[in-house]
Amino acid sequence: MSRHTFKLPDLGEGTVSAEIIAWHVKPGDVIKEDQPLVEMSTDKAVVEIPSPVSGQVLTVNGKPGDVIAVGAELATFDTAATGDAKAPSAPAARAAPAAATSAAPAAAAPASAGTAGPVRASPATRRRAQEAGINLASLAGTGTGGRIVPSDLERALAGPVKASAKAAPAAVAASAPSSSADVQEIPVIGIRRVIAQRMSEAARSIPHFSYVEEVDISALHAMREHLNSGTPKGAAPLSYLPFIAAALVRALKRYPQCNAHFDAARETLVRHRAVHMGIATQTNEGLKVPVVRNADQLGLRALATEITRVTGAARDRSARREELSGSTITLTSLGKLGGIASTPIINMPEVAIVGVNRAVDRPMVVNGTIQIRKMMNLSSSFDHRFVDGADAAGLIQALRDLLEHPATIFIDE
Repeated sequence: MSRHTFKLPDLGEGTVSAEIIAWHVKPGDVIKEDQPLVEMSTDKAVVEIPSPVSGQVLTVNGKPGDVIAVGAELATFDTAATGDAKAPSAPAARAAPAAATSAAPAAAAPASAGTAGPVRASPATRRRAQEAGINLASLAGTGTGGRIVPSDLERALAGPVKASAKAAPAAVAASAPSSSADVQEIPVIGIRRVIAQRMSEAARSIPHFSYVEEVDISALHAMREHLNSGTPKGAAPLSYLPFIAAALVRALKRYPQCNAHFDAARETLVRHRAVHMGIATQTNEGLKVPVVRNADQLGLRALATEITRVTGAARDRSARREELSGSTITLTSLGKLGGIASTPIINMPEVAIVGVNRAVDRPMVVNGTIQIRKMMNLSSSFDHRFVDGADAAGLIQALRDLLEHPATIFIDE
């Protein structure tokens, strides 16, 4: 036997530990170098760690939810054993967490005939397949090297494969801590744990001041419709969000105290000249805030493109660590689900967040007559330690004026 011990590597940005989300292997499996080994979550992102060697897995250290220090033992391998045991399939890897601590073999869903070697797929695709009860080994991947891409899974969900690939429910049930007909216990781990911790810390330490303003976006709606009518075929139409982002950039020039961080360790308020705009984004793992860097340097179309790019990367888990941190102010929007008003929680260490509620037609009094206007509310929250009420209201009213007269967003002062 040639024993190799693999320790948790430094995942960057000063990370000292990471949380186990899911093992892709179990003791006894044979794995190839660079094959997915384990998913780990840091305070910034979920990282898929590949195997450093080829060989048989002897031990895995920890179960989902456990926090492992950088440099601590993560797994051990027998690098001399390369063909005596069965290579793991994706469903077996997902069933492995319960077996990881006991080293007992986990039941694997049978792969389809003709399928050989490990299944190649992203962590998000693996998770969705598990939830849907689909054996990824039964699918034909259309990605590079036979990798299963999201469209492959979509076809399986829509077709007869879904009915024939129900091998996973037992594995899913095995990984759940406990459940009954009336109660299901779901461990709070990974991104969801980070979200819970950050939200609690923000609500506990920041005295939030909330301000809601009504905005008539009829003229903005007309401008958006006109611009979208000339959108090249195949290009995505403009949403309201890039207009709001562009207007917010302009309004912040008058209220720079809202484009700031509070450095609690140094008790210092740090104002930023550049606007690095966080875009709160709902993903399968929970809320993430990818960042549009130097939003103040981008035109409308470039803003729209970058917002689409970073939010898409957050959802498909391809976002780099640096794309998920460093925002100086955050925009949050639930689109059509945005409701009438909200009280968004500040994304620490920022001091302001602007929420966008849904756009609706309302009867409004305009110049003494009742007209149907396109209306939207802006719901904002500010750190009242550093942003006075008058300044908070001033920023949102400046934003409202820009949106109600959208041509002014693009006029140089």
